[in-house]
This record gives sequence, C-alpha cells and structure tokens, in this order.
Amino acid sequence: MKVDVLILGGGLAGLSAAHHLGLRGARSRLVVEAKDTVGGTAGSVTTRGFTFDYTGHLLHLHDPYGKSLILDLLKENVASHERKAWIYSQGAYTRYPFQANTKGLPPETVAECLAGFLETVHRPRALPSDPDFLSWCRATFGDGITRRFMRPYNEKLWRTPLQKLTTEWQGRFVPKPSPSEVIYGALADQNKLFGYNASFRYPVKGGIQALPDALAERLEPGVVRFESPVIAVDLREKVAEVKGLGQVHYERLVNTLPLNVFLDLATPLPADVKAARKNLRWNTVWNLNVGIDRTAPADKHWIYYPEKKYPFYRVGYSSNFSPHLAPEGHAALYLEAARPGGVRVDRDKLELAMIKGLRDAGLLRRSDEISAKIWMPVPVGYVVYDRARTPAVNAIFRHLNSLGVESIGRYGGWKYSFMEETILDGKRCAERLTGGELAAETGSTAELRALK
Repeated sequence: MKVDVLILGGGLAGLSAAHHLGLRGARSRLVVEAKDTVGGTAGSVTTRGFTFDYTGHLLHLHDPYGKSLILDLLKENVASHERKAWIYSQGAYTRYPFQANTKGLPPETVAECLAGFLETVHRPRALPSDPDFLSWCRATFGDGITRRFMRPYNEKLWRTPLQKLTTEWQGRFVPKPSPSEVIYGALADQNKLFGYNASFRYPVKGGIQALPDALAERLEPGVVRFESPVIAVDLREKVAEVKGLGQVHYERLVNTLPLNVFLDLATPLPADVKAARKNLRWNTVWNLNVGIDRTAPADKHWIYYPEKKYPFYRVGYSSNFSPHLAPEGHAALYLEAARPGGVRVDRDKLELAMIKGLRDAGLLRRSDEISAKIWMPVPVGYVVYDRARTPAVNAIFRHLNSLGVESIGRYGGWKYSFMEETILDGKRCAERLTGGELAAETGSTAELRALK
C-alpha cells in the first residue's frame, strides 16, 4: 500500500489533519487506528445505561475558527454551561480557584493566605527569567496559598517535586486574580468566574464521543482503518508496518501517538534522539468511572481534593454535563488519581481506596448502590514539564522534521493542551504539508461558514 500522507492515530488530532488535508485536495491519505472506534482518549464508553468519558472532556472554545468548526460539527447536539467547580479542604467547600476564594476556610487559614498574598504585593520577590513552579507560586500567591493548595494539589497531580517543574505549561491554566479579588474572596462569597475554563460546552447526547464521530463523518469511506495498530516505522525507508495492512509506504508521516510510544516504534534513531527519549517524563491518570443510584448535586461539576488523605485529586459529576450520560435518577462520576508513567499500579487496591475516599468525602453514602464501575485510564495523562522536557522535545522534533515527519496534538506534540487546540494542530499540520493557509474556496459550505 502506498499513500501520500500516513496518519498514526484516529483521535482528534489525526482526524483533524485528515479532514483539513481533504479540504486542500489531498485525497491520498490514510489514518490507522488501533481501536475499533475513533476518538482515542477523547472518546466514550457506554455500559449499563451510563456513558463514561476518559475523565472530564470539556470543550473550551476560544479560537474563532476552532469554535465555528466544532459547533458546526455538533450542530444542535451541544449545550453551554457555566463552570461549577469547587475545592474541598479542611472539611469545607470553597469555590475554584483557591487563590481567589478562601472564604469558608478556618479563620487562621484565611488570615495566613491573605497575609501571604499581600506580602507578595507590597514586598514582591525577585524571580529569575525561568523560575521553578514552586518559587513562582510563592512569589505570585504567597506562602499561605502555596502551602494550603498550590503545592499539595499540584504534587498530587504531577507526581513530581514542584522545584523540578518549569512554568512553561501554566500560562492559561493557573488563574492569577488581582489583589482586590483575592481580598474580596477572603471576606465574601465571590461568584466571579476565573480562568480559561470559566464556561464550557458539552454534547447533549453521546458523550464526548459525539465530537470525533462527527469529525470522522466528514472523511471519505476508507480513510480511517480500524483495528490497525502500528507495529514499527522505518523512518529512513518511509515505510510503516501496520497490523492487518502489512507494509504501508508513505511520502509524509503525521504522528499523533504519544511521543514516547512513537519513538519506541521508530527506527533508526540517532544517539542524541535516543538520549532525549529517555528524558521524557509523564504521569498516568488512573480514571475510575462510577455510576450510583442517586442524582448528582446540582451545584457541582467537579471538585478538587488537595489533601493527601484522599486518593484522588479530582472527582467530577459528568451527568451534570448532560443528563443523558446516566439513567434517570442516577449519577455518573469520574475519579482521577495520578501516578508516574510506567509505574506499576495495583488497580484493585487503588479502587478500594477510591471508593473509601468517596465515602470519607461524603460523596457516597452507605445506602448508595454502585450501578456501574469501569476503569478508563489515560496512559499519558499529563506531560511533565521538568527541566529536561523542552531540550529533549526540541532535539526530537529537529530530527523528525528533517525526515518530513510531523508529530502533533497533545500527545504527539508532548504538551499540555485541550481539545480545541488539538483540532487546530491538525489544521495547521495540513497547512504545512500542503503549503500555505487553508483557502476558503477549497471547503464545503459548512467549512466556508466556519472559516468566516
């Protein structure tokens, strides 16, 4: 088999690249997907009347093109929500983000957080041009907020000492309220929404699977080949060994698999790229989905848990994104725990701890019946932005680019991003492969509307 463009992975990045290549007239393209459905970790599984995603997958739409395309894909099957996110610590619920909402915590904690923050305003700390994340937190929010939330929560999430993390990743993901907002949130219940995810959209029916399904429908039959995992890639000869297809010869290669996985399949690799591969760090999100025979509290979409006594760092009520994700009178929950990538986890032991944690947090009563339960881990949940990450990624991408290989998306690009950006990665990749920005006259009527 010969194709102009071979795309590894049928998630959002791969589907978007194939779609936008089609708009540019590139018909000889092939997406090979290991599963029997599209979507990858932006997909859903249905069991016992519940629809579960691979943790909370919400649509944050900021780019005009991305927003228009995604809304056109979903059409009427989408609803808008204002975020209802909380933090549970010291036996109290406070609004997210912590740094702007300490009202409700013990008075001594509020005082500690407020005093520490005001010290950063009146006696700011000098930071180097590339500070570590812990130093940045202390300089930005003060010792109190850092000690009570920023440090314990992020250590549960990243599973890495914060002194080893850079600040490259945190730009839009860590809200920085003004001094007046911090003070107000310490004295009163502040309803203002902060951050890039203050509002979101989500499919009404079908879970997040509805999005990759709609994108795949824009492709011609046969562009996506299912149950076709990549076994090996010869970068020099430009040929991939694909289960069920044999050898696939390509002119250009687009990888959307996790970068570490792709490099382990690829040969030959020079010594510096092999060394860079060894410097890639990540964590695995162990996502347990649970269905219970009681409706979810209406005021909560998800809750953060910074304290060590809870095994999860976040619990969400996905049935509050859409009631169609659970049978009537039931709730669908997702629980997230992080572990360093590649570390063996006793899933049965972790599951028992997760269920106990739900009871200890008051989210699961003794009388509640667990109607469904399914593990849906995300092998590369978060890329660890330590000091070795960027030099390693730069060395790897220099080599891949010299061979005409694109590696895109959250996983192929080895970065922290969200679904809209992943779809845009596919669009930009198609533009690079075909030379120039996508021209409106190449699109269908639907894409023409999206481009405007």
